[in-house]
Amino acid sequence: MPDQIYVVGHVNPDTDSIASAMGYAWLLRERDGSNTIAARAGALNAQTSWVLKTVGLEAPVLLTDASPRFESVMRRLDTIRPDSQLGAAWTLASKTGGVAPVVNEDGKPFGIINGMSLFKYFSDTLGPRPGDTTVREMMAAQCKGAADTSVPKYASNAHIRDSLNKILRDEFNDYWVVDEHGVYVGIANQREVLNPPRLKIILVDHNEPRQAIAALEEAELLEILDHHRLGNPYTHQPIRFTVDTVGSTSTLVTELTTEAGLSMPPALAGTLLAGLVSDTLILTSPTTTQRDKVAAERLSRWAFVGGSPLKGQTIETYGNAVLSAGAGLSNRDPKDVVSTDIKPFEGGGFKFAVAQAEVTDILQLTEHIEPLQNALNDLRDKRGLHFAMLLVTDVVRGTSRLLISANAPAILEDLPYPPLTDGTRDAQGVVSRKKQLLPAVLGLLEK
Repeated sequence: MPDQIYVVGHVNPDTDSIASAMGYAWLLRERDGSNTIAARAGALNAQTSWVLKTVGLEAPVLLTDASPRFESVMRRLDTIRPDSQLGAAWTLASKTGGVAPVVNEDGKPFGIINGMSLFKYFSDTLGPRPGDTTVREMMAAQCKGAADTSVPKYASNAHIRDSLNKILRDEFNDYWVVDEHGVYVGIANQREVLNPPRLKIILVDHNEPRQAIAALEEAELLEILDHHRLGNPYTHQPIRFTVDTVGSTSTLVTELTTEAGLSMPPALAGTLLAGLVSDTLILTSPTTTQRDKVAAERLSRWAFVGGSPLKGQTIETYGNAVLSAGAGLSNRDPKDVVSTDIKPFEGGGFKFAVAQAEVTDILQLTEHIEPLQNALNDLRDKRGLHFAMLLVTDVVRGTSRLLISANAPAILEDLPYPPLTDGTRDAQGVVSRKKQLLPAVLGLLEK
């Protein structure tokens, strides 16, 4: 729909990213009457899946890129069969702007009848002098003889940009749009294909292009709502840009809801509370502010009411359940551990990524160090990075251990975390990737 707006968080979404997208999309619908829909830029992690299942909400729609697809420019025109009379094609074309799609009984395209195909058909069959052939006789002929069967077909979910060169070379004004089985779903006009509508996007919980959905530059970016460092994308026009120093984007959505005089439904409030407590480690992280505590109290009042699936919970009990749902290493593939909650960065000429995994007992890391180190090295190579890091955080004790991929820049030896005999670094008291680890890393790289 042309006025539809997608609210979406970063790739490899965490609970705050999903929750803030869902909450902000709801607020914009309720407050402004906007046609907003929450989206996610990747798969749900274990914690977020648990939260949504617990509160009884569906996951947002998957939106991995903003590049227009053929389905955004097609029209589902009426069709005729190959054995229909040309008169039927003529009648249909008069309603569709000159195009009559001819479709087989199995639903797959046969050919298109338009002005050019009719001219060619009559020229070939009647010659330069039609003689005594009447219009009635011509219109009684079967459509299959007058249809252009060479019209290209494009999948409805295919990116337009991938076919632009072919479209510009071909001399067609209209194209078939088909589903994954080759069945007709619509007709796309060249003019519309070359000037497709841009997806309208609002970004939450991030503002760096490297962390955003693919082909963001092909979208119409309307707004950013975030609580991270600046690394904002180029925009074609001014946008609303809110970046504030709070512990979670869910806090910002809660504050805006309060300013509007609204209260969220219990299930949605519970989702945002999960995003808040996960990002702030139940309000104990160094990123936590007084505003986060106020927002958490308000969300708990909305979420823990009678009839809610969270009735009887407290911020502490619910927070512990949320953190436990995403913690642990034993039942997870090392490749998933280093890639599920990961964010890419650039600094000092280096491209790197920092992943974070939560555990309830840091001692469990010991038996997983080697496979995690190998997975970290593989991730670095596959993504073309200079190095990669994994911060394993003990959410009970409020401390972490740091793993760094092999052959990392020597300057990282100066990180203020003592090396241990098992190859990890002891990051005592470090629980925030954003506020504690990243500044230390960038401070060294950008010297």
